[in-house]
Amino acid sequence: MTTTLDNAQPTTDDSDVLGTLIDEVIRPQAGTVDRDGAFPRQGVDALGAAGLLGLASSPEVGGGGQGMRTVAELIERLAAECGSTAMVVLMHYAATAVIEAHGPREVRTAIASGGHLTTLAFSEFGSRSHFWSPTGTAAATDDGSVRLDARKSWVTSAGEANSYVWSSLPLTPGAGPMTLWLVPADSPGLTVAGDFDGLGLRGNGSRPMTADGLRVPADAMIAADGAGLDTALGVVLPWFLVLNAAFCLGLADSAVAEAGRHLTGTTLTHTGAALRDAPVTRRAYAQLKIRTDALRAFLGDTLTALETSREDAMLRVLQVKALAGETVAGVTDGAMQLCGGSAFRKELGLERRFRDSRAARVMAPTTDALHDFVGRVATGLPLLDEANR
Repeated sequence: MTTTLDNAQPTTDDSDVLGTLIDEVIRPQAGTVDRDGAFPRQGVDALGAAGLLGLASSPEVGGGGQGMRTVAELIERLAAECGSTAMVVLMHYAATAVIEAHGPREVRTAIASGGHLTTLAFSEFGSRSHFWSPTGTAAATDDGSVRLDARKSWVTSAGEANSYVWSSLPLTPGAGPMTLWLVPADSPGLTVAGDFDGLGLRGNGSRPMTADGLRVPADAMIAADGAGLDTALGVVLPWFLVLNAAFCLGLADSAVAEAGRHLTGTTLTHTGAALRDAPVTRRAYAQLKIRTDALRAFLGDTLTALETSREDAMLRVLQVKALAGETVAGVTDGAMQLCGGSAFRKELGLERRFRDSRAARVMAPTTDALHDFVGRVATGLPLLDEANR
């Protein structure tokens, strides 16, 4: 399937803007990004210059006007080549969703133009993966501004993004469980701690950030005071979970493809048979292929449920990341086993995909949390109990 990715203008395989960027920038640098833990700045800038960071922005502000399905395909294709780049762009689109809904026009226009990278800043040291329970504070000041204080534990593109969709306790006690703010990267009092030296997604720049007396104007508030949780669940969460599933699909599909090339192209000298000629090997490969194609089908159904406002749309959204996280973990693990010692070599690319895939299980909402959410919704309970709201 060919989907246009260039500001909604028709395209062909020969003029596929994303494909060209993948071939010329993103794929050649993926190994270096992983090895050095380097933020994929060149790839992100190239995507911005091509208009792809503004793909989901409204045409009213110069954006591509595309929906979640098209953006999910972009994330899938990026993840197949460089998980770090895909995660940076994924978080940009999750933050863009709420900025498009409630943010200032000038920032929306900057995102649409490709010159503004944004991201989410939800996870905190005090509440860890329970993003719906912020501990950071917001307080009115005498000069009419708002003071934010918080210790954020994981912020993708920390120190690299131009803005952060920031969560805190409400400005007015009792207004609600959470308030969201749009925090410019150059805000005094905002600091980034250390470098990211992780197992996988080594170039995604996920680092702790601290707000110590950070000041923002009162109109930096996104939506109403205390309405941040409803905004996060209703606007951000569908984009975040669906794009995470697309990210997992890209990793899994590329791992299966790489394993298939290895099994087809590797011959045993003493027998003359290719690795694929063994029935047990073909069976194991088929299982990986089936799991990956099943995830693709489920993701497609989730997107259809959202597009048609189907009754089970939110249930599908909660299910899809849980399914995707377990699928990609199992598929990349199976691909490593199928390819044996060759998979441990960097040049095959499998061990990088294996490491990158581990993040899906622990990114909030974690797989365990999503299983609980699915169970709650499927049995008629609210997504969160009152204690967590």
